[in-house]
Parts: sequence; C-alpha cells; structure tokens
Amino acid sequence: MSLLTTITKSRVWRSFFRHGWPDNPLDRSLVMTTNVFFHLHPVKVNLKSLKFAYSLGLGVLTLLSFLSLAVSGTVLMFYYVPSIEHAFTNIVSLQTLVPYGQLLRNLHRWGAHLMVLTAVLHMARVFYTGAYKPPREFNWVVGVVLLVLTLGASFTGYLLPWDQLAYWAITVGTSIASYEPMMGATIKNILLGGPEVGQASLTRFYALHIMIIPAFLALLISLHLWRVRKDGGLAATDNQ
Repeated sequence: MSLLTTITKSRVWRSFFRHGWPDNPLDRSLVMTTNVFFHLHPVKVNLKSLKFAYSLGLGVLTLLSFLSLAVSGTVLMFYYVPSIEHAFTNIVSLQTLVPYGQLLRNLHRWGAHLMVLTAVLHMARVFYTGAYKPPREFNWVVGVVLLVLTLGASFTGYLLPWDQLAYWAITVGTSIASYEPMMGATIKNILLGGPEVGQASLTRFYALHIMIIPAFLALLISLHLWRVRKDGGLAATDNQ
C-alpha cells in the first residue's frame, strides 16, 4: 500500500477531509463544499477569469487594503484622542515622539488612498468586462454601496487630525450635504451635532470612521465575496 493511500485512509486525514481523494467530480465538489476555507471559492470557475490580466487582482488588493487599514487604525486609536483640544497635538506627538509613529500614520494614510484607488479601478474593470450583467446585478449594487462607504471612510478619516484642512473640509462637506432638497438641513445637523463645527462634529465623524462605516464595510464585503462565490466566481466575457 502506497504512502499516499495510507495517509488518505488515516483517521487524521478523515477528521479533516470527510470524503475520498478528489479524483472524480463528486469528491472534488465535496472538497469545496465541506471545507470552510475552500467553501469560500466556487466549485467551478471559468478558466479565463483565473488569468491575472483579466482582473489585475484589484478586488483582492482592495480587500487587503481594508484589512491593513483595520490593523493600523486600531493601533492608531491607542494614541489618538477625539478632542478638539488634543487631536492635533496627538497627531504631532505620534509623528515626532512615538517610535515608528510617522511610519504607522503614513501606512494608514497611504493605505486609505490605495483602497480608494483600487476600489475605483475595480469598479471600472467590472464595468469594462461586463461583469455587472445578469445574474450579477445584485452584487454590482453591493459594490457601488461599498465604493460609497469607502469614500465615506476616507472623508471621515481626513477630518480627524483637526487641522485647518480638516476644519474647512468638514465645513464645505456638510454645507454640500445641506443642499439635499428634502432633508438637507437635517443631514447637516446630524453630521455636525449642532449649528456649527465643534466637539460634537469631531465625535460624530470619529464614530463614523472607526465603528459605523467599518462595520458596514466588513458586512458588505463578506456579502460581496459570498455572492461572487454563489455566482460561480469572477464573470468572464465569453459567458455573458
């Protein structure tokens, strides 16, 4: 009996893979559907969609950027206080006194720029290749919402240093929101937390940046990836 056969029949192997060696269509399917990690991928995919030149890995890059931002942002929270008196000095101290603080902040800042860029390019690639067509319309809508949330996360993070750029950015941004014809004034008041830019504004944008928007991003990214799997992997133009 060969070593490979012995391994596949061992109790340890069976505890991980509760089916036969994947040398037939049924067992190959079971490998995917009974393993939590493999289950993230479709059982069958179009060969063309596996080529790097087809997708350029833009979706994966966006996901990796999000994970990197989550890690670096969590570390930054140890040094940042969302206070109009201390926010700017916290950023200065981080960059000048904390070991590798400048590197950490730049990783977070440039990671945010990269995520916006890759998300936009990913949407353009999906549109260009027609991957938004039936039966993938729902996932296209999810992707559009994810792009809006990505821009929202970038904008709210831009305000947190509370310098002159941040102050006028929040002033202009909330003024634009107030022009919404039905609930503009209400939206502006909710964002600012009052009639003018102040502590309540910083607190609300901080909460949006570290909790609300990331939570929705994580939820919708999971849904987005699940739908990609359920729809048979990346769409290929010869299948449209």
